[in-house]
Amino acid sequence: MSLVIRRIAVKNFRKFRAPVVIEGLTDGLNVVIEPNETGKSTLLEALRAAFFVRFNTRNQLAQSFAPHGDAVGPEVEVVFDVDGAPWSVTKHFLRSASVEVSGPQGRAQGEEAEARLNALLGSVRDTSRGGDVATYGALGLLWVAQTEALSVTAPGQIVRDSVTSELETEVGSIMGGAAYRRVRDRVEAQYELYWTPTGQKRGRQTEARERLEAAKTTAREAADRLAMLERSFSDVEAARSRLKIIQREMADNTDAQTRSGLVASLDIARAAAQILTTRRAEQEAINAKVKALADLRQRHDDATRARTHADAALAHAREQRLGFADALSAAKQKVVDARTSLDFARMERQAARTALAEGEERIRQSRRGAAIQAARRRHADLLKLEEQHSTVKALSDTAIAPKVLTSLEAHDRAVAEAQAVVNAGATRIALSGSADGITIDGKPMALGARALDREVQICFGAAELQITPPTSAASAAEALASALRKRKTALDDLGVVDLAAARARNEIARDAAADLRTLEVRIEAATSADDVLQLAAGSAALKLFVAEFGEEEAVGGEELPDIAALTKAMETADSAAARAEGAQDSAIEALRRAEQEEAPLVTAEARATSDVANAVSALETIERRPEWATLTEDLVKTREQAAEASVKVEDALRDASAHDVAAITRKIELIDAKARTTGETRTRLETDIARLEGTIESEGGLGLADRTAAASEEVEVASLALQRVTDEAETLKALRSTLDAARNETSAKFVGPVAARAKRHIERLLPGCELTFSEDLGLESVIRAGVDESCSSLSRGTQEQLAVLTRIAFADMLLEQGNPVSLILDDPLVYSDDARLDTMIEILSEAATRMQVVLLTCRDRAFRHVAGNRIAL
Repeated sequence: MSLVIRRIAVKNFRKFRAPVVIEGLTDGLNVVIEPNETGKSTLLEALRAAFFVRFNTRNQLAQSFAPHGDAVGPEVEVVFDVDGAPWSVTKHFLRSASVEVSGPQGRAQGEEAEARLNALLGSVRDTSRGGDVATYGALGLLWVAQTEALSVTAPGQIVRDSVTSELETEVGSIMGGAAYRRVRDRVEAQYELYWTPTGQKRGRQTEARERLEAAKTTAREAADRLAMLERSFSDVEAARSRLKIIQREMADNTDAQTRSGLVASLDIARAAAQILTTRRAEQEAINAKVKALADLRQRHDDATRARTHADAALAHAREQRLGFADALSAAKQKVVDARTSLDFARMERQAARTALAEGEERIRQSRRGAAIQAARRRHADLLKLEEQHSTVKALSDTAIAPKVLTSLEAHDRAVAEAQAVVNAGATRIALSGSADGITIDGKPMALGARALDREVQICFGAAELQITPPTSAASAAEALASALRKRKTALDDLGVVDLAAARARNEIARDAAADLRTLEVRIEAATSADDVLQLAAGSAALKLFVAEFGEEEAVGGEELPDIAALTKAMETADSAAARAEGAQDSAIEALRRAEQEEAPLVTAEARATSDVANAVSALETIERRPEWATLTEDLVKTREQAAEASVKVEDALRDASAHDVAAITRKIELIDAKARTTGETRTRLETDIARLEGTIESEGGLGLADRTAAASEEVEVASLALQRVTDEAETLKALRSTLDAARNETSAKFVGPVAARAKRHIERLLPGCELTFSEDLGLESVIRAGVDESCSSLSRGTQEQLAVLTRIAFADMLLEQGNPVSLILDDPLVYSDDARLDTMIEILSEAATRMQVVLLTCRDRAFRHVAGNRIAL
């Protein structure tokens, strides 16, 4: 069924701020010719908005409907017919958004109106931000905005579903159509319950596995609880026995009596211990004084001996170091000489390396120069070959098509046949003897025979002879003249004088075509790649190189260096440098050993000097102390006081030994700890008994044995369920793979009917071509003269023409299926030449007899002659 738009009213929609009404649209071809920026594309966008953009959406596309800088609500109203029934839709966007649809079933608003539009037009809800024409159904394919038809694209999924459901009846298969999709969707829905898109387990498989794991966990927990209950019975009896023992120990009071006696003895022991502490403190003070005075004496003696030894060591160290100075100086001079030799060897090595690098560079430049000269020669050869190629190509292009040559032969046959007819119907006369005084049509008559195909007058002096040929001779003569004119026109169009010349030109063109292939091979050989110049293969690369580097002077005329000699010189210099480095390392090592041998002497001298200074300083410090003057007398006196203190400590120790405070305290603490531990043990046992009795009371009546058995049964059931689910999942995976394989085998059956319908339109534009379609029903390539050309490699104009023609083919198929169809083209055929433009207009005019066609264009000169309903904005 056809969809016919009757009226369009737009307000506050992009550039249409003021209300704009388009009326008078008819069923057939409607042409809108207006200059740029008058709103043709905006009009098509308003139609799409009215039919396919939801009224309450605020996406990026809907926001673009509002005029720039105005906070208004865009409005669109469309009146149209579907299969002869009147419909209308009115939509308000953004501000006070609303929609109202009127039709044979009455009025509808809001979501109901949107659903009615989708059902009527075969579209689906568009959830994209910028508008997805694939969701618009058939009209998304047939309402073509600017530049949308500049390349051949496949129809959307909705159109493919509609077309494939129609083609199922023709190809006798459900694969690829609506029936297949229902089966495939059902299998896919079941597949998704078991597998992820990447083939990982999920859903029912995961649930079955989790059920098995949960059952195993439950069974394990039940068995653990049953075992714990059984242990609780034995543990409570053991705790009760231990509690009785603890209670008997706590009833015995022997430890309490012992503790009372120890507390009484502790006071006496503490007093004796205090006296002992005092005596020991007095003894320590006296001993410390004795030790300090004795230490002072000892330090003075030690400092005196240290100074003597240090003076002797210092003299010995200075003597040894003086004898080693000459050897150290010689080692240092050897290091200097080795460094000088190494520097010279390194300079020689660098010079050898530089000479080798320069020689290699000269060799490289020589090779590059030779390559450049070869490239220039190849470039010169290439120019000659290309010139020959151009000449031969021009000759090859003069070939006359077999069809045209056949036409020329037909013209020759027509002339011969017409000449034969003229000769057969003409009156023949012959004059012999003397022709003096004889004229024909007022002109002297020549001797000989002639054929007369018209009325003539022959005069013999005063006598006149009138000869009238048959009436058929005139028409035969006219037919001959017409045949001659046609043959001349055909020969003039080809630029040849006769049929033989045309055949000769064809022979020359055929030979030129063979020469052309030979020249192409020679050009390819002349433009091979060159690794030295980093030059790629091809004539363009060679020309670019010569253009950019053609003036570079070729190096290579001078004598080339001896790389082997330079390499040997560099190796010799490397060896000399290595030997110099070894000599320097040896000299440095000898100096290091000499310095290491000298280092202990230097250290000894420094140490001896420091020891002398320290000893002198220590003696001076000791002798400046105030107690140094009376040190001997004070030392004797303090030693006597220390002896008296020792006697007092011995007396106090005897008194304190009778009562040991620490021992008595340890005994009391041991008795207290024993009583505390016994109480804690009783409390813990009572707690354990109460806990175990509670566990027995709470767990004993729960039927743990029955639970354990039930959990084991659940494990078995879950294992069987997991196996069943796994089998189902594998079956679905195999079924899904089988369906995909079957679909691939049968998908090619659909493109045949599509190609047949499209070819009847494209045949008029590209005679003798074959079409190939992809599985998604998109035009993939065109086969002409045995050559398969991808649509993407065709010119923009041809792609645009094919895109329009395939849309017409799909429109016809959708019409056959009963879908609402109309064709709107915005600025179509912008790259078409005049001949193809006329052909395309004829095809569109023919399509307008089956559906409404609306052309929106700014090209008045190209479309002014098109017969159709003219609409002005």
